[in-house]
Amino acid sequence: MNAAAGSLRGGELAEAMVTEAPTGAAASRASIVDVAQRAGVSVATVSRALRDMPNVSKATRDRVLRAAQELQYAASPLASGLVTGRVRSVGVVLPYAGRWFFAEVIRGIEEALRDHGYDLVLHVVSDAQRRADFFESLPVRRRVDAILVVALPLEDHERDILRGLGLPLAAVAEPIKGLHGEFVDNDATARLAVQHLVNLGHTRIASIGGDLHGPERFSVPGLRTGGFRAAMAEAGLTVRPEWEVDGRFTAAGGELAMTALLSQKGGRPTGVFCQSDEMAFGALKALRRSGLRVPEDVSLVGVDDHELSDVFDVTTIAQPVVAQGAAAARWVVSRLERTADPDAPDDEVCLHPVRLVLRGSTGPAPTEH
Repeated sequence: MNAAAGSLRGGELAEAMVTEAPTGAAASRASIVDVAQRAGVSVATVSRALRDMPNVSKATRDRVLRAAQELQYAASPLASGLVTGRVRSVGVVLPYAGRWFFAEVIRGIEEALRDHGYDLVLHVVSDAQRRADFFESLPVRRRVDAILVVALPLEDHERDILRGLGLPLAAVAEPIKGLHGEFVDNDATARLAVQHLVNLGHTRIASIGGDLHGPERFSVPGLRTGGFRAAMAEAGLTVRPEWEVDGRFTAAGGELAMTALLSQKGGRPTGVFCQSDEMAFGALKALRRSGLRVPEDVSLVGVDDHELSDVFDVTTIAQPVVAQGAAAARWVVSRLERTADPDAPDDEVCLHPVRLVLRGSTGPAPTEH
């Protein structure tokens, strides 16, 4: 063993022994010991300099970085994990991956993690069996440094399992007791949408939302329906139970729900609050197929500000979807890098602002219907 390696201890020895599989011949021979010899410092100093740790002068750090660059040295993720106790990956657990909302949240998470040198490990628990397998086997164990739960309501025992890992945990879109959260105020979101219709003179207002009694127990449909009912009550308007329809938060579901509303006896609504833009797209299709004009006969307002909302000219309540994912990612990174306020609670809830975006799908209530 040469002199540079003689002072290795613990994780430093691990980092010296394991190097990333490089592309060049020079890089394939380079190790942290070689970098230490080239820079004229100890392996421990190289390790601290490459991890940008304190107690290394700028001149020494520059010399180490220059030596590492000349040797095309790259510390392996495994070795870095042995040294730091981290693998620089964050797990993301969610029920769907292909739907627009989830894809946008993932985009925000991935961009924020990449900015801080972390990778994303995705786990989609799209049915009961996959969900049970995930919480039974915990594939994230030893593979990630933190976990983000996206729009997935957890049972108490599932939450306890994740908390038992001792990792930073955060939730996006779906509140989870005891976890840091990044959300919008769904009650206020619904109130803003309904108030817009009320301000336009609509009194016959329906809601297309989600299943309030399903086994998955998502909170968003209930919160938005609660906001719808509260806004109607404040305006002195009656909520007709048959005008609260499940649209399954999909375009196809929105089309079926709007068709059902138009098929009921006792007249049709003149204003419809769609709890997602995708359901509004489907409702718009059903209205046009029925020969009804938007907004002259029926006004529609959605939620999200989907990228196609402008194309379909849908008035909506915009929420910052990408920003919620990015904020959650930055929060767990701040915990991992110890840059967060140590006195800040781990279960803090951060509410993101929403705003009304006026487009052509809403207008004054018709005088006859």
